[in-house]
Parts: sequence; C-alpha cells; structure tokens
Amino acid sequence: MVYENIKDICDKRKITICQLEKNAGLKNGTIGKWRDHSPNLKNLEKVASTLNVTVNRLIRDNKSDT
Repeated sequence: MVYENIKDICDKRKITICQLEKNAGLKNGTIGKWRDHSPNLKNLEKVASTLNVTVNRLIRDNKSDT
C-alpha cells in the first residue's frame, strides 16, 4: 500500500522512484523494498517531506476513499 501510494504520486508528478530516492537522500532500491516490507518512520518522513505530503497520505488505504 505504501509503495503504491508513492508510485501514484510520482506518476502524477512525472518523476521516477529513483529520482525520489535521490532527492530524499535514500539508497537506490529502498522504496522498492516497501512493496514487501514496511518502511521505518525516518525514511517515510524523508519521502513525505520530499513530496510535500503528509506521512498519513503515504500510508492510508486509498481503497477506502471510493
């Protein structure tokens, strides 16, 4: 869910996950691992700050929005 939310935001903003990782100061492949594993709060906060969104936006279940 977290990875999918991040991917959706990146797609809408026309940036790659790799670009986001660089901008957030994360190692290449870090966000991709979030498909199967939960991110730590520190890295999640870095991504949220880089995307200028809340952590809640990244972790929420978008299926409940329908």
